[in-house]
Amino acid sequence: MNPVCPVFRRCGGCALLDMDYAAQLEAKRRRLEALLGGLVKLEGIEPAEEPLRYRTKVHAVLGRSRSGLMAGTYAAGTHRIVDSRGCLIEDARCREALDAIVSVLRDFRVQPYDEDARRGLARHILIRRAAGTGEMLAVLVLARPELPGSGAIAKRIRERAPGLTTLVTDVNSRRTSQVLAGSFRTLYGPGFIFDRLCGLEFRLSPGAFYQVNHAQTEKLYALAREFAGGGGRLIDAYCGVGTLGLTMAADFGEVLGIEANRYAVADARFNARRNGIGNARFAAADATEYLVSLASRGEKADVLVLDPPRAGSTPDFLKSAARLGPERIVYVSCCPETLARDAKLLASLGYKPRRLRAVDMFPQTEHIETVVLLSKLNTKQHIEVELNLDELDLTAAESKATYDEIKAYVLEKYGLKVSSLYISQIKRKCGLDVGQNYNLSKKEDAKVPQCPPEKEAAIIEALKHFQMI
Repeated sequence: MNPVCPVFRRCGGCALLDMDYAAQLEAKRRRLEALLGGLVKLEGIEPAEEPLRYRTKVHAVLGRSRSGLMAGTYAAGTHRIVDSRGCLIEDARCREALDAIVSVLRDFRVQPYDEDARRGLARHILIRRAAGTGEMLAVLVLARPELPGSGAIAKRIRERAPGLTTLVTDVNSRRTSQVLAGSFRTLYGPGFIFDRLCGLEFRLSPGAFYQVNHAQTEKLYALAREFAGGGGRLIDAYCGVGTLGLTMAADFGEVLGIEANRYAVADARFNARRNGIGNARFAAADATEYLVSLASRGEKADVLVLDPPRAGSTPDFLKSAARLGPERIVYVSCCPETLARDAKLLASLGYKPRRLRAVDMFPQTEHIETVVLLSKLNTKQHIEVELNLDELDLTAAESKATYDEIKAYVLEKYGLKVSSLYISQIKRKCGLDVGQNYNLSKKEDAKVPQCPPEKEAAIIEALKHFQMI
């Protein structure tokens, strides 16, 4: 049995805290088999070696108590704040940094934000520690941009929390359950931290998603990599800072990551460069919209990996995923209910669940992380077709990428902005159709600027990338 938490059953965070750890795993096994047993056999659950003090991300809501400013968590189903000191799943160093920040805010008489009265300043504190490097980041979320005495406050926090690598503020003035608004300002340090995971180094910005249990995440990603195998093209959807795709990049010819969070995408691109991974690129886009676009252009993938939020994926995403024709789909999920729903739809689209393993990422809670491998039905049955290149209709190949997609590729890879005029000039040079009078001026004596050599080389590389030449 675990030691009793002072706010057990009040904060709503650890519903299984009074249960023996082996019994927790058994309860999770039964739940997974009830939800997914009709689709695929559960091979097992990877237990946590450390079922306490594992959570390397701590979020505290700021409020007022009789003794002044307090930091805690909302009681289950309410906006009443429960003092969370003594939490048994929070990383101890994160809690020490949090307590230090709260004490400094008290010293400087910083007022907590009152949602009902819409008064006060400080709303939330987020702490993230990189277990692989020991670096630690804190975000102080404010209701207004002004933090009186911010320099002195930052100096005092640095003194009382020496392990804190960087301190950032964010301004969120909206009446919303969303914690971060994204208007970050660095008070000290670089404004981000680095972590080491699965042999790679990852930059983590304040607004980017990252798993909260370092040891279990390495087990999870090793399973996902095993299930993915290898091949030509890997699509990593809901990719965050690029962790899954980059840890698999050595097994594939090309990795395409898709992520809506622009901070995470910036980190993912940086992480690819930092780790010397040249075969990965990332798109800042809604995963469903982007996959629908890829499928509508007739693009293909060898393997698709997805790690969607708790709500799961969407029918349009899953239908488009099937149209891409991957041999294998690896679905990483933190919610068995939505996983079961999506796996059933994928099965109806020709992708049968073959393997299922779970990783206990969140001991003491009801949550469980799962990895499912789905593969095409009858993949051994195929038709070999011999094509004569002279008979191919090249029209579809020539229109693989739009002008905007070529511009985006050149900007992302080379940092160069190219115009539609320049792209059409190079397409003509390469013998590709650009449409009649596409880049001709209406003035008879107009001088048309010519594409500079460095931009021409970048556009040619883009045309090769999109297999247009």
